[in-house]
Amino acid sequence: MLVSGLLYTLIPLISLVSAASFKPRREDRGTHQDEEQILSFSLSQEYKLEDAAFPDNPSQTKLQVTDIVDKTIPTSIISLKAKPTTIWRPRDAGAVQYARSRSLKHSESVPVEWEPIEIIGPDVADRHTLGQLARMTGNAYALPGQKNWYDIDSAWNTSFPFGWEDAADGFRGHIFVSPMNSTVILSIKGTTLQGPTSKKDKFNDNLLFSCCCAYVDFSWIFKTVCNCHHKKFQCDNTCLTEALVEDSLFYNVGVNLISNLTAMYPKSTIWLVGHSLGGALASLLGTTFGLPAVAFESPGERLAAHRLHLPLPPLTSSYPFSPPLLDGSPPPSPNAPVTHVYHTADPIPQGICTGVGSACVAGGFALETRCHLGKSIVYDTVTKLGWKADVRKHPIREIIINVVEKIWDIGLGWEVDERGMIRDVPAARVEEECVDCFKWEFGNFKKKADLLGRTGTLP
Repeated sequence: MLVSGLLYTLIPLISLVSAASFKPRREDRGTHQDEEQILSFSLSQEYKLEDAAFPDNPSQTKLQVTDIVDKTIPTSIISLKAKPTTIWRPRDAGAVQYARSRSLKHSESVPVEWEPIEIIGPDVADRHTLGQLARMTGNAYALPGQKNWYDIDSAWNTSFPFGWEDAADGFRGHIFVSPMNSTVILSIKGTTLQGPTSKKDKFNDNLLFSCCCAYVDFSWIFKTVCNCHHKKFQCDNTCLTEALVEDSLFYNVGVNLISNLTAMYPKSTIWLVGHSLGGALASLLGTTFGLPAVAFESPGERLAAHRLHLPLPPLTSSYPFSPPLLDGSPPPSPNAPVTHVYHTADPIPQGICTGVGSACVAGGFALETRCHLGKSIVYDTVTKLGWKADVRKHPIREIIINVVEKIWDIGLGWEVDERGMIRDVPAARVEEECVDCFKWEFGNFKKKADLLGRTGTLP
């Protein structure tokens, strides 16, 4: 098999760092304590992109913040457990974009300097905290007062939606802010099947999570999102990388949004959450900026991160360096600041909603990837609850009500740890030896003229 190994060697090198050789620097933002603390959040401002359509240059997008005048809108308060967490962050955010640019345009590997930083991060081992983060994620699909708005703890008193203006058709969600602005949570909406964002949602899904431009096999009757398929199961690497970078609009807009957010809240700790496509975007953006991210029911985004040429956090002695797997799949990135949360009856995060007869393929979605960055909390709903794999188990409501917030009878739980203790939340684990797109052959198959003439614009 022609492996896309060259692609991975061109990405800025990941350095091996001894866990004993560094001492995390504390982030100088908001309050900081050595012990767990309770954070609270809620809703009072509107946050939106000035332009409804995506501009040719996403870096020119401006953000608008206004106070919500209607104080009759019911708001809730969210209480979350937070604890000191060490993450890896690039010393200079601009260096990450420079390294990506050199890798993409000149096939050069530029090292990025990372540093360990101790911040206050979400306690993802706490059931209530994870449930509240899931509810905040679900609220990215709605506005306060709507029937699909999830009630949350009554402590967060500042929050604002973005991308909800009438003409908006893309990147959308909510931002929650804690009292004194110590912590800000960006909640990113996932795919909506019907609505103003559905067209671009589907385009981004097929661009990020398919093996080759949403070409599945000869039976595929839908339009592909780029022209990188060569023949049979052969896909052109150069074309694919260019398509993903040029056309991955949600990621580009998200980079600009984070840049604006950090400028607005320079002293705040920022967390990212999202569901499905929104979870993958939260993961990619969190990895780019070194921000904690929690992704619910997200398709595998590890392959997209490498195709986007994202520099990844260094490996430590806790996770010794491992080269790409034999088929060219990128190795895991356990120090990415991402926690994925999904259950075994949802086929989408496992990359099994594929093949003729699957609901995803029937709807024109090529969601083929399954490998995730960071660590994953996996609820075994098939064994524990007797569920069968069904795409109808993918909506955020399922994981909120029936999985994360499930209360077990005494003596029962999701798993038992090595000490014999019953866990309300499964342990977060690295997805090792995970392989994406094993049927595909990646190489330089296209002629230069074909690449210049490729199509990858929005349908």
